Amino acid sequence: MPKRLKDNINSSYFEAANALTSKKARHRIVAYVESYDDIYFWRTVLSEFEDDKRYFEVMLPSKINLTRGKKSVLMNFLEGEPLGKDMIACVDADYDYLMQGATHTSQRILESPYVFHTYVYAIENYQCYAPSLHNVCVSVTLNDHRIFDFSEYFRQFSEAIFPLFVWSIMLYRNGNYSKFTISDLNRIADPGGFNVQNPLPSITKLKRKVYTKVNELQRIFPDAKEEYLKTKEDIKALGVTAQTTYLYIQGHHLFDTVVSPIMSKVCNLLRQERQNEIYHAVAHRTQKRNEMTCYENSLQDIKVMLKKNTGYMMSEPFRRLQEDVRHYLQT
Repeated sequence: MPKRLKDNINSSYFEAANALTSKKARHRIVAYVESYDDIYFWRTVLSEFEDDKRYFEVMLPSKINLTRGKKSVLMNFLEGEPLGKDMIACVDADYDYLMQGATHTSQRILESPYVFHTYVYAIENYQCYAPSLHNVCVSVTLNDHRIFDFSEYFRQFSEAIFPLFVWSIMLYRNGNYSKFTISDLNRIADPGGFNVQNPLPSITKLKRKVYTKVNELQRIFPDAKEEYLKTKEDIKALGVTAQTTYLYIQGHHLFDTVVSPIMSKVCNLLRQERQNEIYHAVAHRTQKRNEMTCYENSLQDIKVMLKKNTGYMMSEPFRRLQEDVRHYLQT
């Protein structure tokens, strides 16, 4: 594609392209996303709104130089080239939603009817939606025995980190984030030493780490109580609760450091349970060996199945996202 033409690709370009097609042809809406993994998620979001009159084409912002990421998706919009009814941007919320316009990027994202964000920190948070994790375990192990309560664990995990999460949002809003970065929060929000049969010690350890850091931040910012309480009420009004904080921490950390290791331990126990059933079954040796081979060949990779997880579709933030798309299409 010539550089001049590439530079001029914006909503007007796609509107003109749609105008040249047959009146009976379906209307194409281009949706730019951040990365390859995002394509499947946003396809899941947008496919519900396709019909005989319109369809979405989900793609990365550039096929020429392979640039990816939120900045690349929003480049045209932030530099003045308009998005519009035929070209939208679909991005992770990160902290931009909870920042509520405290930065230029946050302000522009929240103001534009053509930029859609996840509400939760990122698509990985949706993939780790606690009520859906048992079903992911079943898809991985083909064992439907509920040996672990994911919803209860992540309720406790969220309640433990919520006070520190409020500090994080407050300091990012007022520009003091260097005193307590997202990376700092991630290091504390790590349930190391997690045990499936006895998860309480990992929560107790997490609470102790949070308590220590909160005390430190209170010493650094002794006059922050009023601002802290205001931030707490603000983010609650935006949908963050003490029980769902895990959905709003950094997605890659939640996926790689918190959920995947827990899932691995749960799934290992479920696999062992199923394998023991086969081993102790009343059957001759060849039949057992064939059954074991059949079972092991059916097992799936945890991270692959998490990335395919769509059990978040009944969550409150996802319904809000769908409502944003619905409103955009009706205007």
